[in-house]
Amino acid sequence: MTKAAVPEIRVRCCNSAPVQLDGEFVLYWMIASRRTTWNFAMDRAVEWAQKLQYPLIVLEALRSDYRWASDRLHNFLLDGMAENACWLEEKRVLYYPYLEPERGAGKGLLEAMSAHACVVVTDDYPGFFLPRMVAAAARKLSVRLEAVDSNGLLPMRAAEKCFSTAYEFRRFLQKNLPFHLSDFPKASALSQSNFPPAAKIPREVAARWPRISADTLNSSRKFLAELPIDHKVGPVEGRGGPSAAMALLKDFTRNKMESYFVKRNEPEQDATSGLSPYLHFGHISPHQIFCEITKQEGWTPNHLAVRATGSRAGWWGASETVEAFLDQLITWRELGFNFCAQRDDYDQFSSLPKWAIKTLSDHERDERTHVYTLAQFERSETHDPLWNAAQTQLVREGKIHNYLRMLWGKKIIEWTRGPEDALEIMIELNNKYALDGRDPNSYSGIFWCLGRYDRPWGPERPVFGKVRYMSSENTARKFPVMDFLRRYAS
Repeated sequence: MTKAAVPEIRVRCCNSAPVQLDGEFVLYWMIASRRTTWNFAMDRAVEWAQKLQYPLIVLEALRSDYRWASDRLHNFLLDGMAENACWLEEKRVLYYPYLEPERGAGKGLLEAMSAHACVVVTDDYPGFFLPRMVAAAARKLSVRLEAVDSNGLLPMRAAEKCFSTAYEFRRFLQKNLPFHLSDFPKASALSQSNFPPAAKIPREVAARWPRISADTLNSSRKFLAELPIDHKVGPVEGRGGPSAAMALLKDFTRNKMESYFVKRNEPEQDATSGLSPYLHFGHISPHQIFCEITKQEGWTPNHLAVRATGSRAGWWGASETVEAFLDQLITWRELGFNFCAQRDDYDQFSSLPKWAIKTLSDHERDERTHVYTLAQFERSETHDPLWNAAQTQLVREGKIHNYLRMLWGKKIIEWTRGPEDALEIMIELNNKYALDGRDPNSYSGIFWCLGRYDRPWGPERPVFGKVRYMSSENTARKFPVMDFLRRYAS
């Protein structure tokens, strides 16, 4: 082969099984980077298909037994699957979408498919149940299984430690990221691919695990009620999928980017990109977003500052608003992936900094002015109208305004019997209702409320101790919120 299409640092071999040269096809098991373009895992699968001269099959399956499975999450994912089916129909690839009709029905599908495969390629994603699922598959498969990292601009394995602050991670990025800015996934790995046309699904596999039809994918809301998932968390407005993500990105770059730095923290302004759910489900690549943003700016790597200072501004050599956006897209987002990749307890109270655990524990028995149950929080039944409005937005739309999400978490800490109870409630509500819940970046936001990536603050307060405090009153003084309150009245 010529130079590898995918940098070696992004490819992780998950087992010791060999490539089976007498197989029938290369299998891409799509589980996180659920897109056909700008995807290192797709690039790697195409690379194998061309090297071995075997057909390529893309298996994208959707389980029904994952925690928080609901109409909302299923519908968003199925939008993307419908688009993948349409796009791959005209390519030399067989797309195999499978929807689990009942819990456990999909068990054995991957193993049965891999028995006919030369090599299996999948996505390397550090959060939720995916690492355990890939590890379990690696133990069972008798063919080589590779996991490929398409999560961020910095390969996860380029950082050998867990960073405790954004400043520390940003400084590491400023020293190391330039070496990876020339290695981007292909905008379309299939456009000039050269391997045999699509294979057929083995007959015994197709009989037991039938492909979901295009008609079903395109009318997903009609049959969601038949699935064993949570039907009380319904779909939200707007579609999932790569096309919807790209439309949002174009709208942001053309109409919102200029005012992003000034208006992004204002609850009544629609100044953010809205791309977080699409990044979470892999419907758009951070590399593609980076290219679109920097292309509009006329930016090149020559603009990068030479010194690694850890500063939020000035390193990219771009406008103030582009610097701010890239700091969110790269520094803060990939900081969360770094934590999840390095620590198995990323979602546990024990993963907090020692100072935060100590100060929260010291104040665990402090008297609370209000104490609410999970059900009361879920139904927006607190005494605080602004908090109730933020929770209502989460339930209705699957999101909370970025600034209010921090306030939302801080108040849950204040109104529960202890910090570990607060953490449990934040995770439950966020992962149940937010389209971008269950994501490394989402866990960063939750744990930041408890002190992760932060420092001790004074004066020491009841309940919070030295953990940073926020109030609805201060938020209302900083930003207009009356329209937000009216819009999301419980």
